[in-house]
Amino acid sequence: MPMAKSISAPSYYQATATPSPKHPPLMGDVSADVCIVGGGYTGLSAAIELADSGYKVIVLEAETVGHGASGRNGGQICTGFSSGQDKIASQLGREDARRCFTLAEEAKQLLKDRIARYDIDCNLRWGYLHALPKPNRMDGLKQWKEEWDELGYTDTTILTKEELEERLGTRAYHGALREGGAGHFHPLNYCLGLARAATSAGATIHEFSRAVEVDTGAKPYVRTAGGKVNARFVIIACNAYLGRLVPKLYGKVMPVTSYIIATEPLGENRARALIRDGEAVADTNFIVDYFRTTADTRLLFGGRASYTTLEPGNLGAYMKPRMTRVFPQLRDVSIDFAWGGYIAITYNRIPDCGRLSPTAYYAHGYSGQGVALAGLYGKLMAEAIRGTAERFDLLSRVRHLPFPGGPIRMPMLASAMLFYRLRDALS
Repeated sequence: MPMAKSISAPSYYQATATPSPKHPPLMGDVSADVCIVGGGYTGLSAAIELADSGYKVIVLEAETVGHGASGRNGGQICTGFSSGQDKIASQLGREDARRCFTLAEEAKQLLKDRIARYDIDCNLRWGYLHALPKPNRMDGLKQWKEEWDELGYTDTTILTKEELEERLGTRAYHGALREGGAGHFHPLNYCLGLARAATSAGATIHEFSRAVEVDTGAKPYVRTAGGKVNARFVIIACNAYLGRLVPKLYGKVMPVTSYIIATEPLGENRARALIRDGEAVADTNFIVDYFRTTADTRLLFGGRASYTTLEPGNLGAYMKPRMTRVFPQLRDVSIDFAWGGYIAITYNRIPDCGRLSPTAYYAHGYSGQGVALAGLYGKLMAEAIRGTAERFDLLSRVRHLPFPGGPIRMPMLASAMLFYRLRDALS
């Protein structure tokens, strides 16, 4: 797999990022209780928990904090797991699957609590609409609501087409499931806030310190071009940017490129005419489009996931027709930013976590819902290192198959996605 790269930088998030301190590269050999590879939500969450508990923590980031999916995603805070409950229940049983859902709910609360505790300015807003692109899918929304009701998550409402059109300035959808307990924010500013919290707790972050070797044995270490960290424990938190760094994990996740565009500022009236209450929106297709407005009244529109390494030449021109299919009234607006980046999916769309050895932990493959879940998995790895592993062990019981196909696995997945695009279009 080629090394993941940014597309059409700078992103809107980079252009509006909170000024934050830089972190020097690792130079020389050092020691720590825990070395964390990856400066995104997962790694920083674990760093906060461990440093707060008195552990000496070093975080190694190949680029800059939030360079990967944590700073490039759609900013949508989702409920549960991408797989739904049935796949988890088929492996763990209904009661343990319910416990997993409770943990996913805790993930959203953890995010909310950290924003408040560390005073992170990231434009957090609640409210989420799952919009139906086809009128014959309303029964699916009702079943979704019933499942969540049974799990105790009841802050949901079914909206008719007419009710939805009062909230959205489009006639493209035929109803929606609204959540009050999901929402959106500025993902990079949240990540930068986590980094400040981690360093305030005592963790050390080294940017531009790409790991080139990881030893997960009895005396683990991580080596970079500039130095080496000897540690008691190692956490692998690279997600879609892992590559072949850890051979045992190669093939367990697949990098998928997601694209986002941001319009010019629209003004309050025009932005509210698109999304009246400022909620996050996503359609219910297998390959989703998602959108929301920003604090400075832009529309962010994302989707058009790519399951190959091919990239469009003009990303703004590539994405704008999808936006104007939903909002034809935006044909006249300029696209100020267009970017992309990799997210990681697993074969069953359930995050993959576990131990590589008694000294090495990993978590990745959030399959589009890592904004909340990544922080939780980081926290649970920290709990396990501190000696309380029950909650981490529950999630690590989920079995994961590698993607089939070996060297042709990405073309195979791209071919499979053609089926889902056709299904979305025809069903």
